[in-house]
Amino acid sequence: MRILQANYSDALHAQAIVALLDAYAQDPGGGGAPLSDFAKANLVRELDKRPQAFSVLAFVGTALGDVPVGLVNCIEGFSTFACKPLVNVHDVVVLASHRGQRVGEQMLAVVEQIASARGACKLTLEVLSGNHSAIRLYERIGFGAYQLDPTMGSALFLQKWL
Repeated sequence: MRILQANYSDALHAQAIVALLDAYAQDPGGGGAPLSDFAKANLVRELDKRPQAFSVLAFVGTALGDVPVGLVNCIEGFSTFACKPLVNVHDVVVLASHRGQRVGEQMLAVVEQIASARGACKLTLEVLSGNHSAIRLYERIGFGAYQLDPTMGSALFLQKWL
């Protein structure tokens, strides 16, 4: 297995990002619907415009060449309390055929290296409460619920579509 930071200008990497994210979108954990034609056509170009974005890919070598099996998309944000960058792990994708093989763990280790090199103080992510295998992975590698004061409880992830 080969884990690397994606080059948005590389056609193979661009194709892998779109194909893997589309597979994730079609999974029940990703909403169960394919990416829109607009997203497929524009995703990599839009990521490339944003210096705060980066992606990590996992490839498995086969007799026919490298096959993409995993993707992590990240967006750098900023922690006002720490006055340092943070990196939000926005998408974690591992094809069903490669789940349980520590692909996600290996990709997240590379994400952590990149985040550290950027001076980030922490990684953040959101996960659906029913995605038990992902939660086990995240907890195993050191993620935990966000709290400031335990009497105030854990943070919730909310959204409002515009």
